[in-house]
Amino acid sequence: MTAVQKALPGDLPRVRELLALAHLPGDDLNAAMLEHFLVCRDGDTLVAVVGLEPRHDTALLRSLVVRQDLLGRGIGAQLLGAAEARARELQIADLYLLTTTAAEYFDKRGYRRLDRDCAPAAIRATSQFSALCPATATLMVKALHAGVAA
Repeated sequence: MTAVQKALPGDLPRVRELLALAHLPGDDLNAAMLEHFLVCRDGDTLVAVVGLEPRHDTALLRSLVVRQDLLGRGIGAQLLGAAEARARELQIADLYLLTTTAAEYFDKRGYRRLDRDCAPAAIRATSQFSALCPATATLMVKALHAGVAA
């Protein structure tokens, strides 16, 4: 297993395939968006992915998925930590996400649940928020800088 690394534009088909296996949206992704995606590989096989969709001083965390047979090995937590570190480098103050299945996972990692009406306009404008995720998806946020509240 390789360490976390930046996704490459050529990874797009494999990223979409991994997301589809996990029933996560990926049709809106394009090669340029992969600039803010991180991956883990097993040889040439993509086994985990996470993405950031920066929007000014906020970002949408999207597409955190680990191949089913590798769950429980800490890969997801490693990817999440790397994505949060990357968001800090980009001076992102608040990291938002939408989930239908992993709210408890993110609760344990410092994210808090919000009413969808509380999402900033920049996050509401993303395709994932406005069209791809169901209205029943849980909105969550984590403040990344000390002293900055969402």
